[in-house]
Amino acid sequence: MFSDRPFAMSPPPSATNLRPWLRKAALLLLAIGLLYVALIAVMLTRQESLLFYPVKLPADFRFDKPDVFERKLEVPGATLSALHLRQANAKGLIFFLHGNAGNLDIWLPSTEFYRRAGYDLFMMDYRGFGKSTGHIESEAQLHADVRAAWDTVAPEYAGRPIVIYGRSLGSGLATKLASEVEAAQLILVSPYSSFVQLGKDHFPWVPSFATRYPMRTDEWLTRVSEPVLLIHGAQDTLVSVKHAEALKAGHPAADLIVLPQAGHEDVHTFPAYTYSLLLKLADLAAAH
Repeated sequence: MFSDRPFAMSPPPSATNLRPWLRKAALLLLAIGLLYVALIAVMLTRQESLLFYPVKLPADFRFDKPDVFERKLEVPGATLSALHLRQANAKGLIFFLHGNAGNLDIWLPSTEFYRRAGYDLFMMDYRGFGKSTGHIESEAQLHADVRAAWDTVAPEYAGRPIVIYGRSLGSGLATKLASEVEAAQLILVSPYSSFVQLGKDHFPWVPSFATRYPMRTDEWLTRVSEPVLLIHGAQDTLVSVKHAEALKAGHPAADLIVLPQAGHEDVHTFPAYTYSLLLKLADLAAAH
């Protein structure tokens, strides 16, 4: 005989049985929340150590490079170290802003390229890099130091073309500078659209407000009147080529050269990079 009772079902768990599980779930969520807050706090308070990787040099270190002179720039709270390649009858100057690691000795292993181009070179170390004293404390401080270096050397090249060149970290600094001063050309190598977007690329869980160095290259580039050349490696896994493409989209007049086989740190080793820069520098000199 079939039973006239409905299908048998397990009795619902009692509130007493649920309480331990709810308590554990709440504690787990609280722990995750506290860990997240702690990570954000680290991002906010130790951001400089996450962004900048300086290599110090002894105060008595000598840069043994022919025709390269060491210069000291006094800025509030620090003394910046810079190298200045001076050549007879130089066509102009390349004002070079390097990346977020190393020092001048690493970034200038040879002066051959600049001699071929016939341009002088000025390159500074940021605070805490190489022989520069102090340490980086804010984005505003970085921009102020770059501007102080520009104001020191640019008047020495009045009437000759000055190229503002920024690589990686330096690309944002170079763009901000170019939006405020007059130069013959802005060259950005391995540029980022912003540190905000770069942070989203690598750490999507970090909120934008935690980025104390937004470095809005995309916004500054819209205010640049100089000709712009963008060079990027298609194999760059640190700063995706999409950043250069976004900058090009926001500033259609810019020229974009994508090197198919280049990454982030080796872009300068490709012949297409050297050829493109030499051609651009020759055209600038001819126009002046």
